[in-house]
Amino acid sequence: MCGIVGLFLKDDSLSPQLGGMLSEMLVTMTDRGPDSAGIALYGASEGSSFKVTVQSDDPATGFNGLAAHLSAATGSPCRIEEKSTHAVISTDGDNAEKLVAHLRDAHSALRIMSTGDSMEIYKEVGLPKDVAARFNINQMSGTHGIGHTRMATESAVTTMGAHPFSTGADQCLVHNGSLSNHNSLRRRLRRNGVHIETENDTEVAAAYLTHRMNQGRNLGEALEDSLDDLDGFFTFVVGTKNGFGVLRDPIACKPAVMAETDQYVAFGSEYRALVSLPGIDTARVWEPEPANVYFWER
Repeated sequence: MCGIVGLFLKDDSLSPQLGGMLSEMLVTMTDRGPDSAGIALYGASEGSSFKVTVQSDDPATGFNGLAAHLSAATGSPCRIEEKSTHAVISTDGDNAEKLVAHLRDAHSALRIMSTGDSMEIYKEVGLPKDVAARFNINQMSGTHGIGHTRMATESAVTTMGAHPFSTGADQCLVHNGSLSNHNSLRRRLRRNGVHIETENDTEVAAAYLTHRMNQGRNLGEALEDSLDDLDGFFTFVVGTKNGFGVLRDPIACKPAVMAETDQYVAFGSEYRALVSLPGIDTARVWEPEPANVYFWER
């Protein structure tokens, strides 16, 4: 069943409240998926800095001495901020490719959640309220973000099976539904050099959009393309460094509602996810049309 939320701020004065608002929206959707939960948050870019969010089942061991090791291995300074089972590794932008390659080759016990200069992803098995509290999401600021609480149907209940999925720098996707052609599409994308780690159908959708954007399409155009290439039923909410997109399949059997004011654009699987937002009483509220791309960019 799953629950999805998303919030794209137009008014920067709300930025300090992003984590708190998004967490409250997601907790409201708990009964749509109690298996696992996750949130992607986009903050301001820090010049030439690049960051990788990683997860460890044993953070006391996995993160011990990691900053010094990565700095020596890559030849560039790496800094680490630990947050429970996750850690955000920061380095210079020109060290990005070497850092990610080294993590995959030499630190396979660390799971890469996200890469980029503005996005961080936090996800774990458990209820939204527990996941949000574990990573202190309420205190995080930013420009936009998306969240998901999962009822597993296509793969095991694991951290790597939780949403959001990220397959490109500052790109992520959450999904309610099921794709019927994800196995054949996964094979095709891997042949084209797209990195896909799990057997989850949602990661295939994220990878498809990454592949299309790497070919020069923007987010809105890539979502349009997916209507021809993805089979199944789905509601997607997608984030990029500057963008926020929503798409429902042509049948649109999965629930969705949106709201827009001068301050924000918001998405929820149900209206109750939006009721605590400021100015919701006077917002333009609507149900996204089937096979229609909704796309905002900063």
